[in-house]
Amino acid sequence: MKTLDQLLRASADPSQPLLTFYDMSTGERVELSTTTTANWVAKTSNFLVDDLDAEPGTRVRIGLPSHWLTAVWILSAWNVGAAVVDSGADIGLSGPELVGDEPHRVAASLRPLGGRFATAPEGFLDLGAEVPGHGDHFVALDPPEPSTVALDLDGARRTHADVLGQITPDSARRVVSPGTLGRDVELLVGACVGGGSLVIVASATPEQISRVAEQEGGRLG
Repeated sequence: MKTLDQLLRASADPSQPLLTFYDMSTGERVELSTTTTANWVAKTSNFLVDDLDAEPGTRVRIGLPSHWLTAVWILSAWNVGAAVVDSGADIGLSGPELVGDEPHRVAASLRPLGGRFATAPEGFLDLGAEVPGHGDHFVALDPPEPSTVALDLDGARRTHADVLGQITPDSARRVVSPGTLGRDVELLVGACVGGGSLVIVASATPEQISRVAEQEGGRLG
């Protein structure tokens, strides 16, 4: 594997869970297999290209907490050759707080199953309303190369080759609380390369996280 757009194609069993998200404050639990994740990534990639004019070199800021949608957007950005950044973006993704000043602004309600806002977010495209109608298959006309910039976070730029070269494959089912975007990238890529999976538990006490780890048969941290 030479580029990060190939991550989901490397799965030995795409029917197995790749991403699981718990929100203990609402009782939400979402589990995505590699196949389901790939479907969301294809739809989001088509949305980025068709509606937001994304292309190789486009800069995408993902302003969400650790969430299954965060992982989908990381993978989708790489799928279209865009870089995941924390400033100077062309496209900005916000949560329900509606923060962003990019030329193209998208917002996620973070309601269960990627649902839309109850009221259209002023100045932002509603991810939940826009993405589901896009196609389930995506083929990049200009796919990324190993030298394509994949990340520009905290002033450090890393190419697809850099990220893949610095990742330790992880075959575990890893249970974590929300963290930084950089950490989410490392965990996501490690799980994809190693055949593992990621369980994110939000709004939880340490005891609740331990209980989820036991239920999911996963390893903490």
